[in-house]
Amino acid sequence: MISNQALLLLMLSNLWPSMALPFTPGNIGNLFGMPESDGRILQRSKRGWMWNQFFLLEEYTGNDHQYVGKLHTNVDKGDGTVKYVLTGEGAGTLFLIDEKSGDIHATKRLDREEKAMYTLHAKVLNKNTNEELEPDTEFNIKIHDINDNAPKFAKEIYFASVPEMSEVGTSVATVTATDADDQTYGNSAKLVYSILQGQPYFSVDSENGTIKTALPGMDREVKENYQVVIQAKDMAGQMGGLSGTTTVSITLSDVNDSPPRFANHSFRVTAVESTEIGGAIGRIKADDPDVGHNAEMEYSIVGGHDTFNIITDQITQEGIIIIKKTLDYESKRDYEFRVEVRNTYLDARFIHGVQFKDYATVKVTVEDVDEPPVFTRNPYIIEVHEDTAAGSFVGVVMARDPDADNKPVKYSIDRHTDLERLFNVDSVNGTITTLKALDREMSKWHNISVVATENSNPRQTTRVPVFIKVLDVNDNAPEFAMSYDTFVCENVKAGQLIQTISAVDTDEPLVGHKFVFSMSGGNPNFTIVDKEDNTANIVTRRGGFSRREMSVYFLPVVISDNDYPIQSSTSTLIVRVCACDSRGNMQSCNPEVLPFSDGLTTGALVAILLCVIILLMIVVLFATLRRQRKKEPLI
Repeated sequence: MISNQALLLLMLSNLWPSMALPFTPGNIGNLFGMPESDGRILQRSKRGWMWNQFFLLEEYTGNDHQYVGKLHTNVDKGDGTVKYVLTGEGAGTLFLIDEKSGDIHATKRLDREEKAMYTLHAKVLNKNTNEELEPDTEFNIKIHDINDNAPKFAKEIYFASVPEMSEVGTSVATVTATDADDQTYGNSAKLVYSILQGQPYFSVDSENGTIKTALPGMDREVKENYQVVIQAKDMAGQMGGLSGTTTVSITLSDVNDSPPRFANHSFRVTAVESTEIGGAIGRIKADDPDVGHNAEMEYSIVGGHDTFNIITDQITQEGIIIIKKTLDYESKRDYEFRVEVRNTYLDARFIHGVQFKDYATVKVTVEDVDEPPVFTRNPYIIEVHEDTAAGSFVGVVMARDPDADNKPVKYSIDRHTDLERLFNVDSVNGTITTLKALDREMSKWHNISVVATENSNPRQTTRVPVFIKVLDVNDNAPEFAMSYDTFVCENVKAGQLIQTISAVDTDEPLVGHKFVFSMSGGNPNFTIVDKEDNTANIVTRRGGFSRREMSVYFLPVVISDNDYPIQSSTSTLIVRVCACDSRGNMQSCNPEVLPFSDGLTTGALVAILLCVIILLMIVVLFATLRRQRKKEPLI
């Protein structure tokens, strides 16, 4: 049964022009899930209200407030004692209710994209007592969508790339748009993609926005960049639908489909003959329309070359021709060789039937330069004897101008290398002579520098080291190798060795030194024994030496060499007479410590002692007198 006090009716005013669908009073009840009565009144049994929702079109542009619907209860007898109250989202601002009639109106233009549904609560109160006549009931007002939003892409311009020469249908990129309209209602947000610009090169999938290649054999070297305009249209692409566009900038990425080629197959290069080994004399360039590593090339000389080489400039991809061997204009002026260029990276898809290499001829012309003089030897080593007189010939240096005109040169000595001015060089013919006599014992080598200068161009000079070796002449006599401290014991026996001597000679004979030792004159005390190994022994001839008789002996030793002319010298060996023990060890060689001789009497010794005592007494007396004078008072 229907309760008279608990029946809340929803009545729609006629057929609501604001409804998106032509609802009838009959299907409204079904929409709310309530049993039908007379087709306009919604009923419940007991407390079973099941409010569903009102529908309201967005973006209403009429002058009056938009009518939403009507609340009514059968407790309302029309006597003005019932009051309808609306609470919840937008109540009192967006939505107003006539508290007397229960009519609900929207006061503002609503946007579904801002808020799609509002939840409100309806109350029926006694106007006089504010007593609640019906329980608080919740219902919804859903904003019905219209197609008022155009599709939008996330970016105004997209960037994509695809390899050149790609097959038809190769995916390039996918662009998608969004539509703020209701996805669940009608076709307002159903998008269809199409291409406005970019055909016949590309196509787009109408459903998902995937861009694909549509033309075979697209060549980056012909055209690299394409501007494709994609449109997204709602209402499933039907007439009247809204649309948005975006631009996709598509770049064809490079593949190695083009071989390197020389624009000119003959190059001429000029090389200065003074170019150093490893120096560059020129560059050649092949063209490859590819880019990046697909355009990287390497150059080589076909069959190699002994004078030139070619390397690749990794930045400019040019071939740099460099020198492997010194050039000489006077020897050879023209060269010719073939150069090969090829890609360092090959793509197997494109190598069939096409050679990814090319050839060119390089002709090199050597240019003459004004070169400095060149000596026939470097260095010069010359030998000269030390007895050479001043003005004597030492040697000859020779230099020539390597240029074709062979200009004359002049010679000079760098005096920084000949500070003593021992040598001179003839400025015309390069003859070196001595200015002073040379002494090998002072300097065995003289290292000088001779300078050759072009007469016509003093800046063109060359210097060469000249090493002059002074050869020995036997002009020095041998002498003792050292100073000897020689002694003989008083108790020595005849034939006793007392000293071994050796000699030195500052000369340098070719066959080595051979010294002969002898003693000038006869000597009854000592003799010399030549050991024939450049040493000699001094041996006693007798025994019984006495310091009282002779404390020192002077032995003249003659030393001769075997060179020509023979040089000899006499050196004196001093032999002291010393007291020795029984084993021959020296104890004393001082003559003052000799024992008293027979000629010195006891009286003489006493006299000497008295003299010493008198001298001591005089010294003491003198010291005493000086001390007394210091004590006397001053007058």
